[in-house]
Amino acid sequence: MRARLALPVALIAAISVTATACQNSTNDGSGSDSKGTPSTASGAADYNPTPYEKIKDGGTYTTVGTFDEQGNPFNVNGTLTASRVWAWYNANAITYSPTGDVQYNPDYFTDVKESVEGGNQKVVITINEKATFNDGTPIDWKAIEATWKANNGSNKDFAASTTDGYDKITKVERGKDDKQAVITFKGVYPFWSTLFSTFLHPKAATVENFNKAYVKKARPEWGAGPYTVAKWDSHSGNITFERNPKWWGKKGKLDKRTYVNLESAAGINAFKNGQLDYVSAVTAESLKQVKGLKGTEIRSGGSPFEYSLHFNTKSPLLADKAVRKAIQESVDRTQIAKIQFQGLDYKEPLPGSAVLYSFQKGYQDNVSAVLKYGPDQAKKDLDAAGWKVGGDGVREKDGKKLEIGYTLLGDGPLDKATAGALTAMLKPVGIRLDIKKADDADFASILNERKFDLIISGNRSMDPFGIRYLCDTYCSDRDSNLTGAGSPELDKEIRAAADIADLDKQTAEVNRVEQKALQEYAQLPLFSGPSTYSVKKGLANVGATIFYSPLPETVGWEK
Repeated sequence: MRARLALPVALIAAISVTATACQNSTNDGSGSDSKGTPSTASGAADYNPTPYEKIKDGGTYTTVGTFDEQGNPFNVNGTLTASRVWAWYNANAITYSPTGDVQYNPDYFTDVKESVEGGNQKVVITINEKATFNDGTPIDWKAIEATWKANNGSNKDFAASTTDGYDKITKVERGKDDKQAVITFKGVYPFWSTLFSTFLHPKAATVENFNKAYVKKARPEWGAGPYTVAKWDSHSGNITFERNPKWWGKKGKLDKRTYVNLESAAGINAFKNGQLDYVSAVTAESLKQVKGLKGTEIRSGGSPFEYSLHFNTKSPLLADKAVRKAIQESVDRTQIAKIQFQGLDYKEPLPGSAVLYSFQKGYQDNVSAVLKYGPDQAKKDLDAAGWKVGGDGVREKDGKKLEIGYTLLGDGPLDKATAGALTAMLKPVGIRLDIKKADDADFASILNERKFDLIISGNRSMDPFGIRYLCDTYCSDRDSNLTGAGSPELDKEIRAAADIADLDKQTAEVNRVEQKALQEYAQLPLFSGPSTYSVKKGLANVGATIFYSPLPETVGWEK
């Protein structure tokens, strides 16, 4: 699953960071500063892995967080926040190791068998006899079937986040009994585990409930797992989970797990005051405030996040590909990265793909293959497209000035510095950036309704199979494609790549097709950044986990 972040850059921006809007940088002409930069981003994990038996019973775990507008992570409007909250009171049947190895949870799936018959993949899942939803409904093959039907795209009324993979399933059937699901694919789908890492209660899989039942609501009766919702305060946004008396598996180690709804600066202060057990600290100022606090430690590792500059191709001026290309040629991504990582002693290569990370097998720098940093070339492109420089330095065409909106969410200093840098980069080529401030709370609606020209937004990969999300990112007919770019012809190539059974060949084709998609000049990957957290000592299985999502019952405090 690839979850859209609940906040864009503001998620990692902290208050009181002084950053220079635009400085001269040593540049090799491609927008990349190779001096001292590693060839790949960090793929390290740092989360105090601790065996279940070495974690004490009891205690609480409190972090910053809240419920989101849409609490169903299968819904297209679901965000990273929704996914994290969901995982504390719903099934975690399949997870991944930090490096991406598949792990089956025997409290849900006691046996999984894969085979290929006549070129078609078959997966047989045997479900734990005791597995039951909180309302008493057995977890059986019908939950697998319901999840498939809601997400396979056959009924467009389901606002599904992704249909990829689900649309390759031809049938889900009852096996030897109700506790066995037999899933048959058309062809081979190597990423099938991502489809059923969690699942829906059959009652949640109607159009009405899928789209609306989780809007500003928790549905603990349709959940299952070691914890359930104790309190969900819609006024404050705070959430508390407690042990689920109906849970049949390994007992949760914690008495309670609480999310407290705080802004990032308030979260840092709450951690310093001992009110929180864990806080994100990925800016120089936030790290400075929490580093060295008694009884705490810093955990830092690689990041399965990526932030990109998105272009709304439905906006009148940005409908012109020449304008989009010129903007991208004018953006010095190295400078943006310097602003983001200032004072962190952190470097990473500029991201070259929107679907794979540089520390993953098969990754290629597809951005550099199609785009070179070059403001002079940007000027030539705009000249050729008929945009002439006016008396005030801003280009004009057909009586319209080349003024592009940039949506700035929140008031974090890093966000402001990035907006200032982009403004300074575009001005010399004759493009005026119009900064439009908006509230963090409006982020989801701004994206989903495309109420922006340019905006920075990110994704967090919940699994290691980034190439699975090529269509979600670039297909012109997908709501998850924030830019609206693409064509039916390109969509066919993207979908054909997904049908290649051999993983190495598929990855090679995905790289080729992504290069074509990037030539729409509608999305520009900017940075990933480190995953850095300040954590109270003794907190187990929490921190920089890359693709690993620790089971809720394994989170707690060391004995």
